Amino acid sequence: MNIKSIITATMALLLSTACSAGAKQETVMNKDGKALVVFFSHAGDNYAVGNIEVGNTKIVADYITELTGAAQFEIVTHKYDGMAYTPLINLAKEEASKGELPEYEGDVDLAKYDTVFIGGPVWWGTYPQVMFTFFKKHKDDLKGKTIIPFTTHEGSGLANCVEDVKKAFPGASVQKGFSIYGHEVRTEKKKVEKWIEGLGY
Repeated sequence: MNIKSIITATMALLLSTACSAGAKQETVMNKDGKALVVFFSHAGDNYAVGNIEVGNTKIVADYITELTGAAQFEIVTHKYDGMAYTPLINLAKEEASKGELPEYEGDVDLAKYDTVFIGGPVWWGTYPQVMFTFFKKHKDDLKGKTIIPFTTHEGSGLANCVEDVKKAFPGASVQKGFSIYGHEVRTEKKKVEKWIEGLGY
């Protein structure tokens, strides 16, 4: 093979490699933008894991922050503090049936973020009502941004959470959601890692 042929072959190989690398970068995430994890998590008495000091969703939110560098905003309400599991789910059912919107503490400026992870446990087929308080307050703040829903659950999967996020933020690009069993979050970090890797991080 002469020099010209070698150079031509080398350039073709480099071009092929560059194209392949470019294809891998086509993901749902904008890695140059800023990401935020918005979540509600319930500590205390939980189904399948008992009385816990750190809520299941909080653990997943921490994994996301560790793996992506995303900031966090935790939706905090003290309405459910100290409640046993059965009274809690009864209250959650009542709130959902009445469309109640419990207050939460503090707030966050969503303007500085391009991607927002939204997570919570599944209570009666969707996110807890306090999260809908947040959705209503920020209904116009996520237009043109990417939203990635996630849930912790004990059999409900994503339930209606993705659909409800789409309804709450019709101007956003809502991506396929992720769900994980609450009793797995402390031992199955690899499932979260695999999900995050699939997003391009």
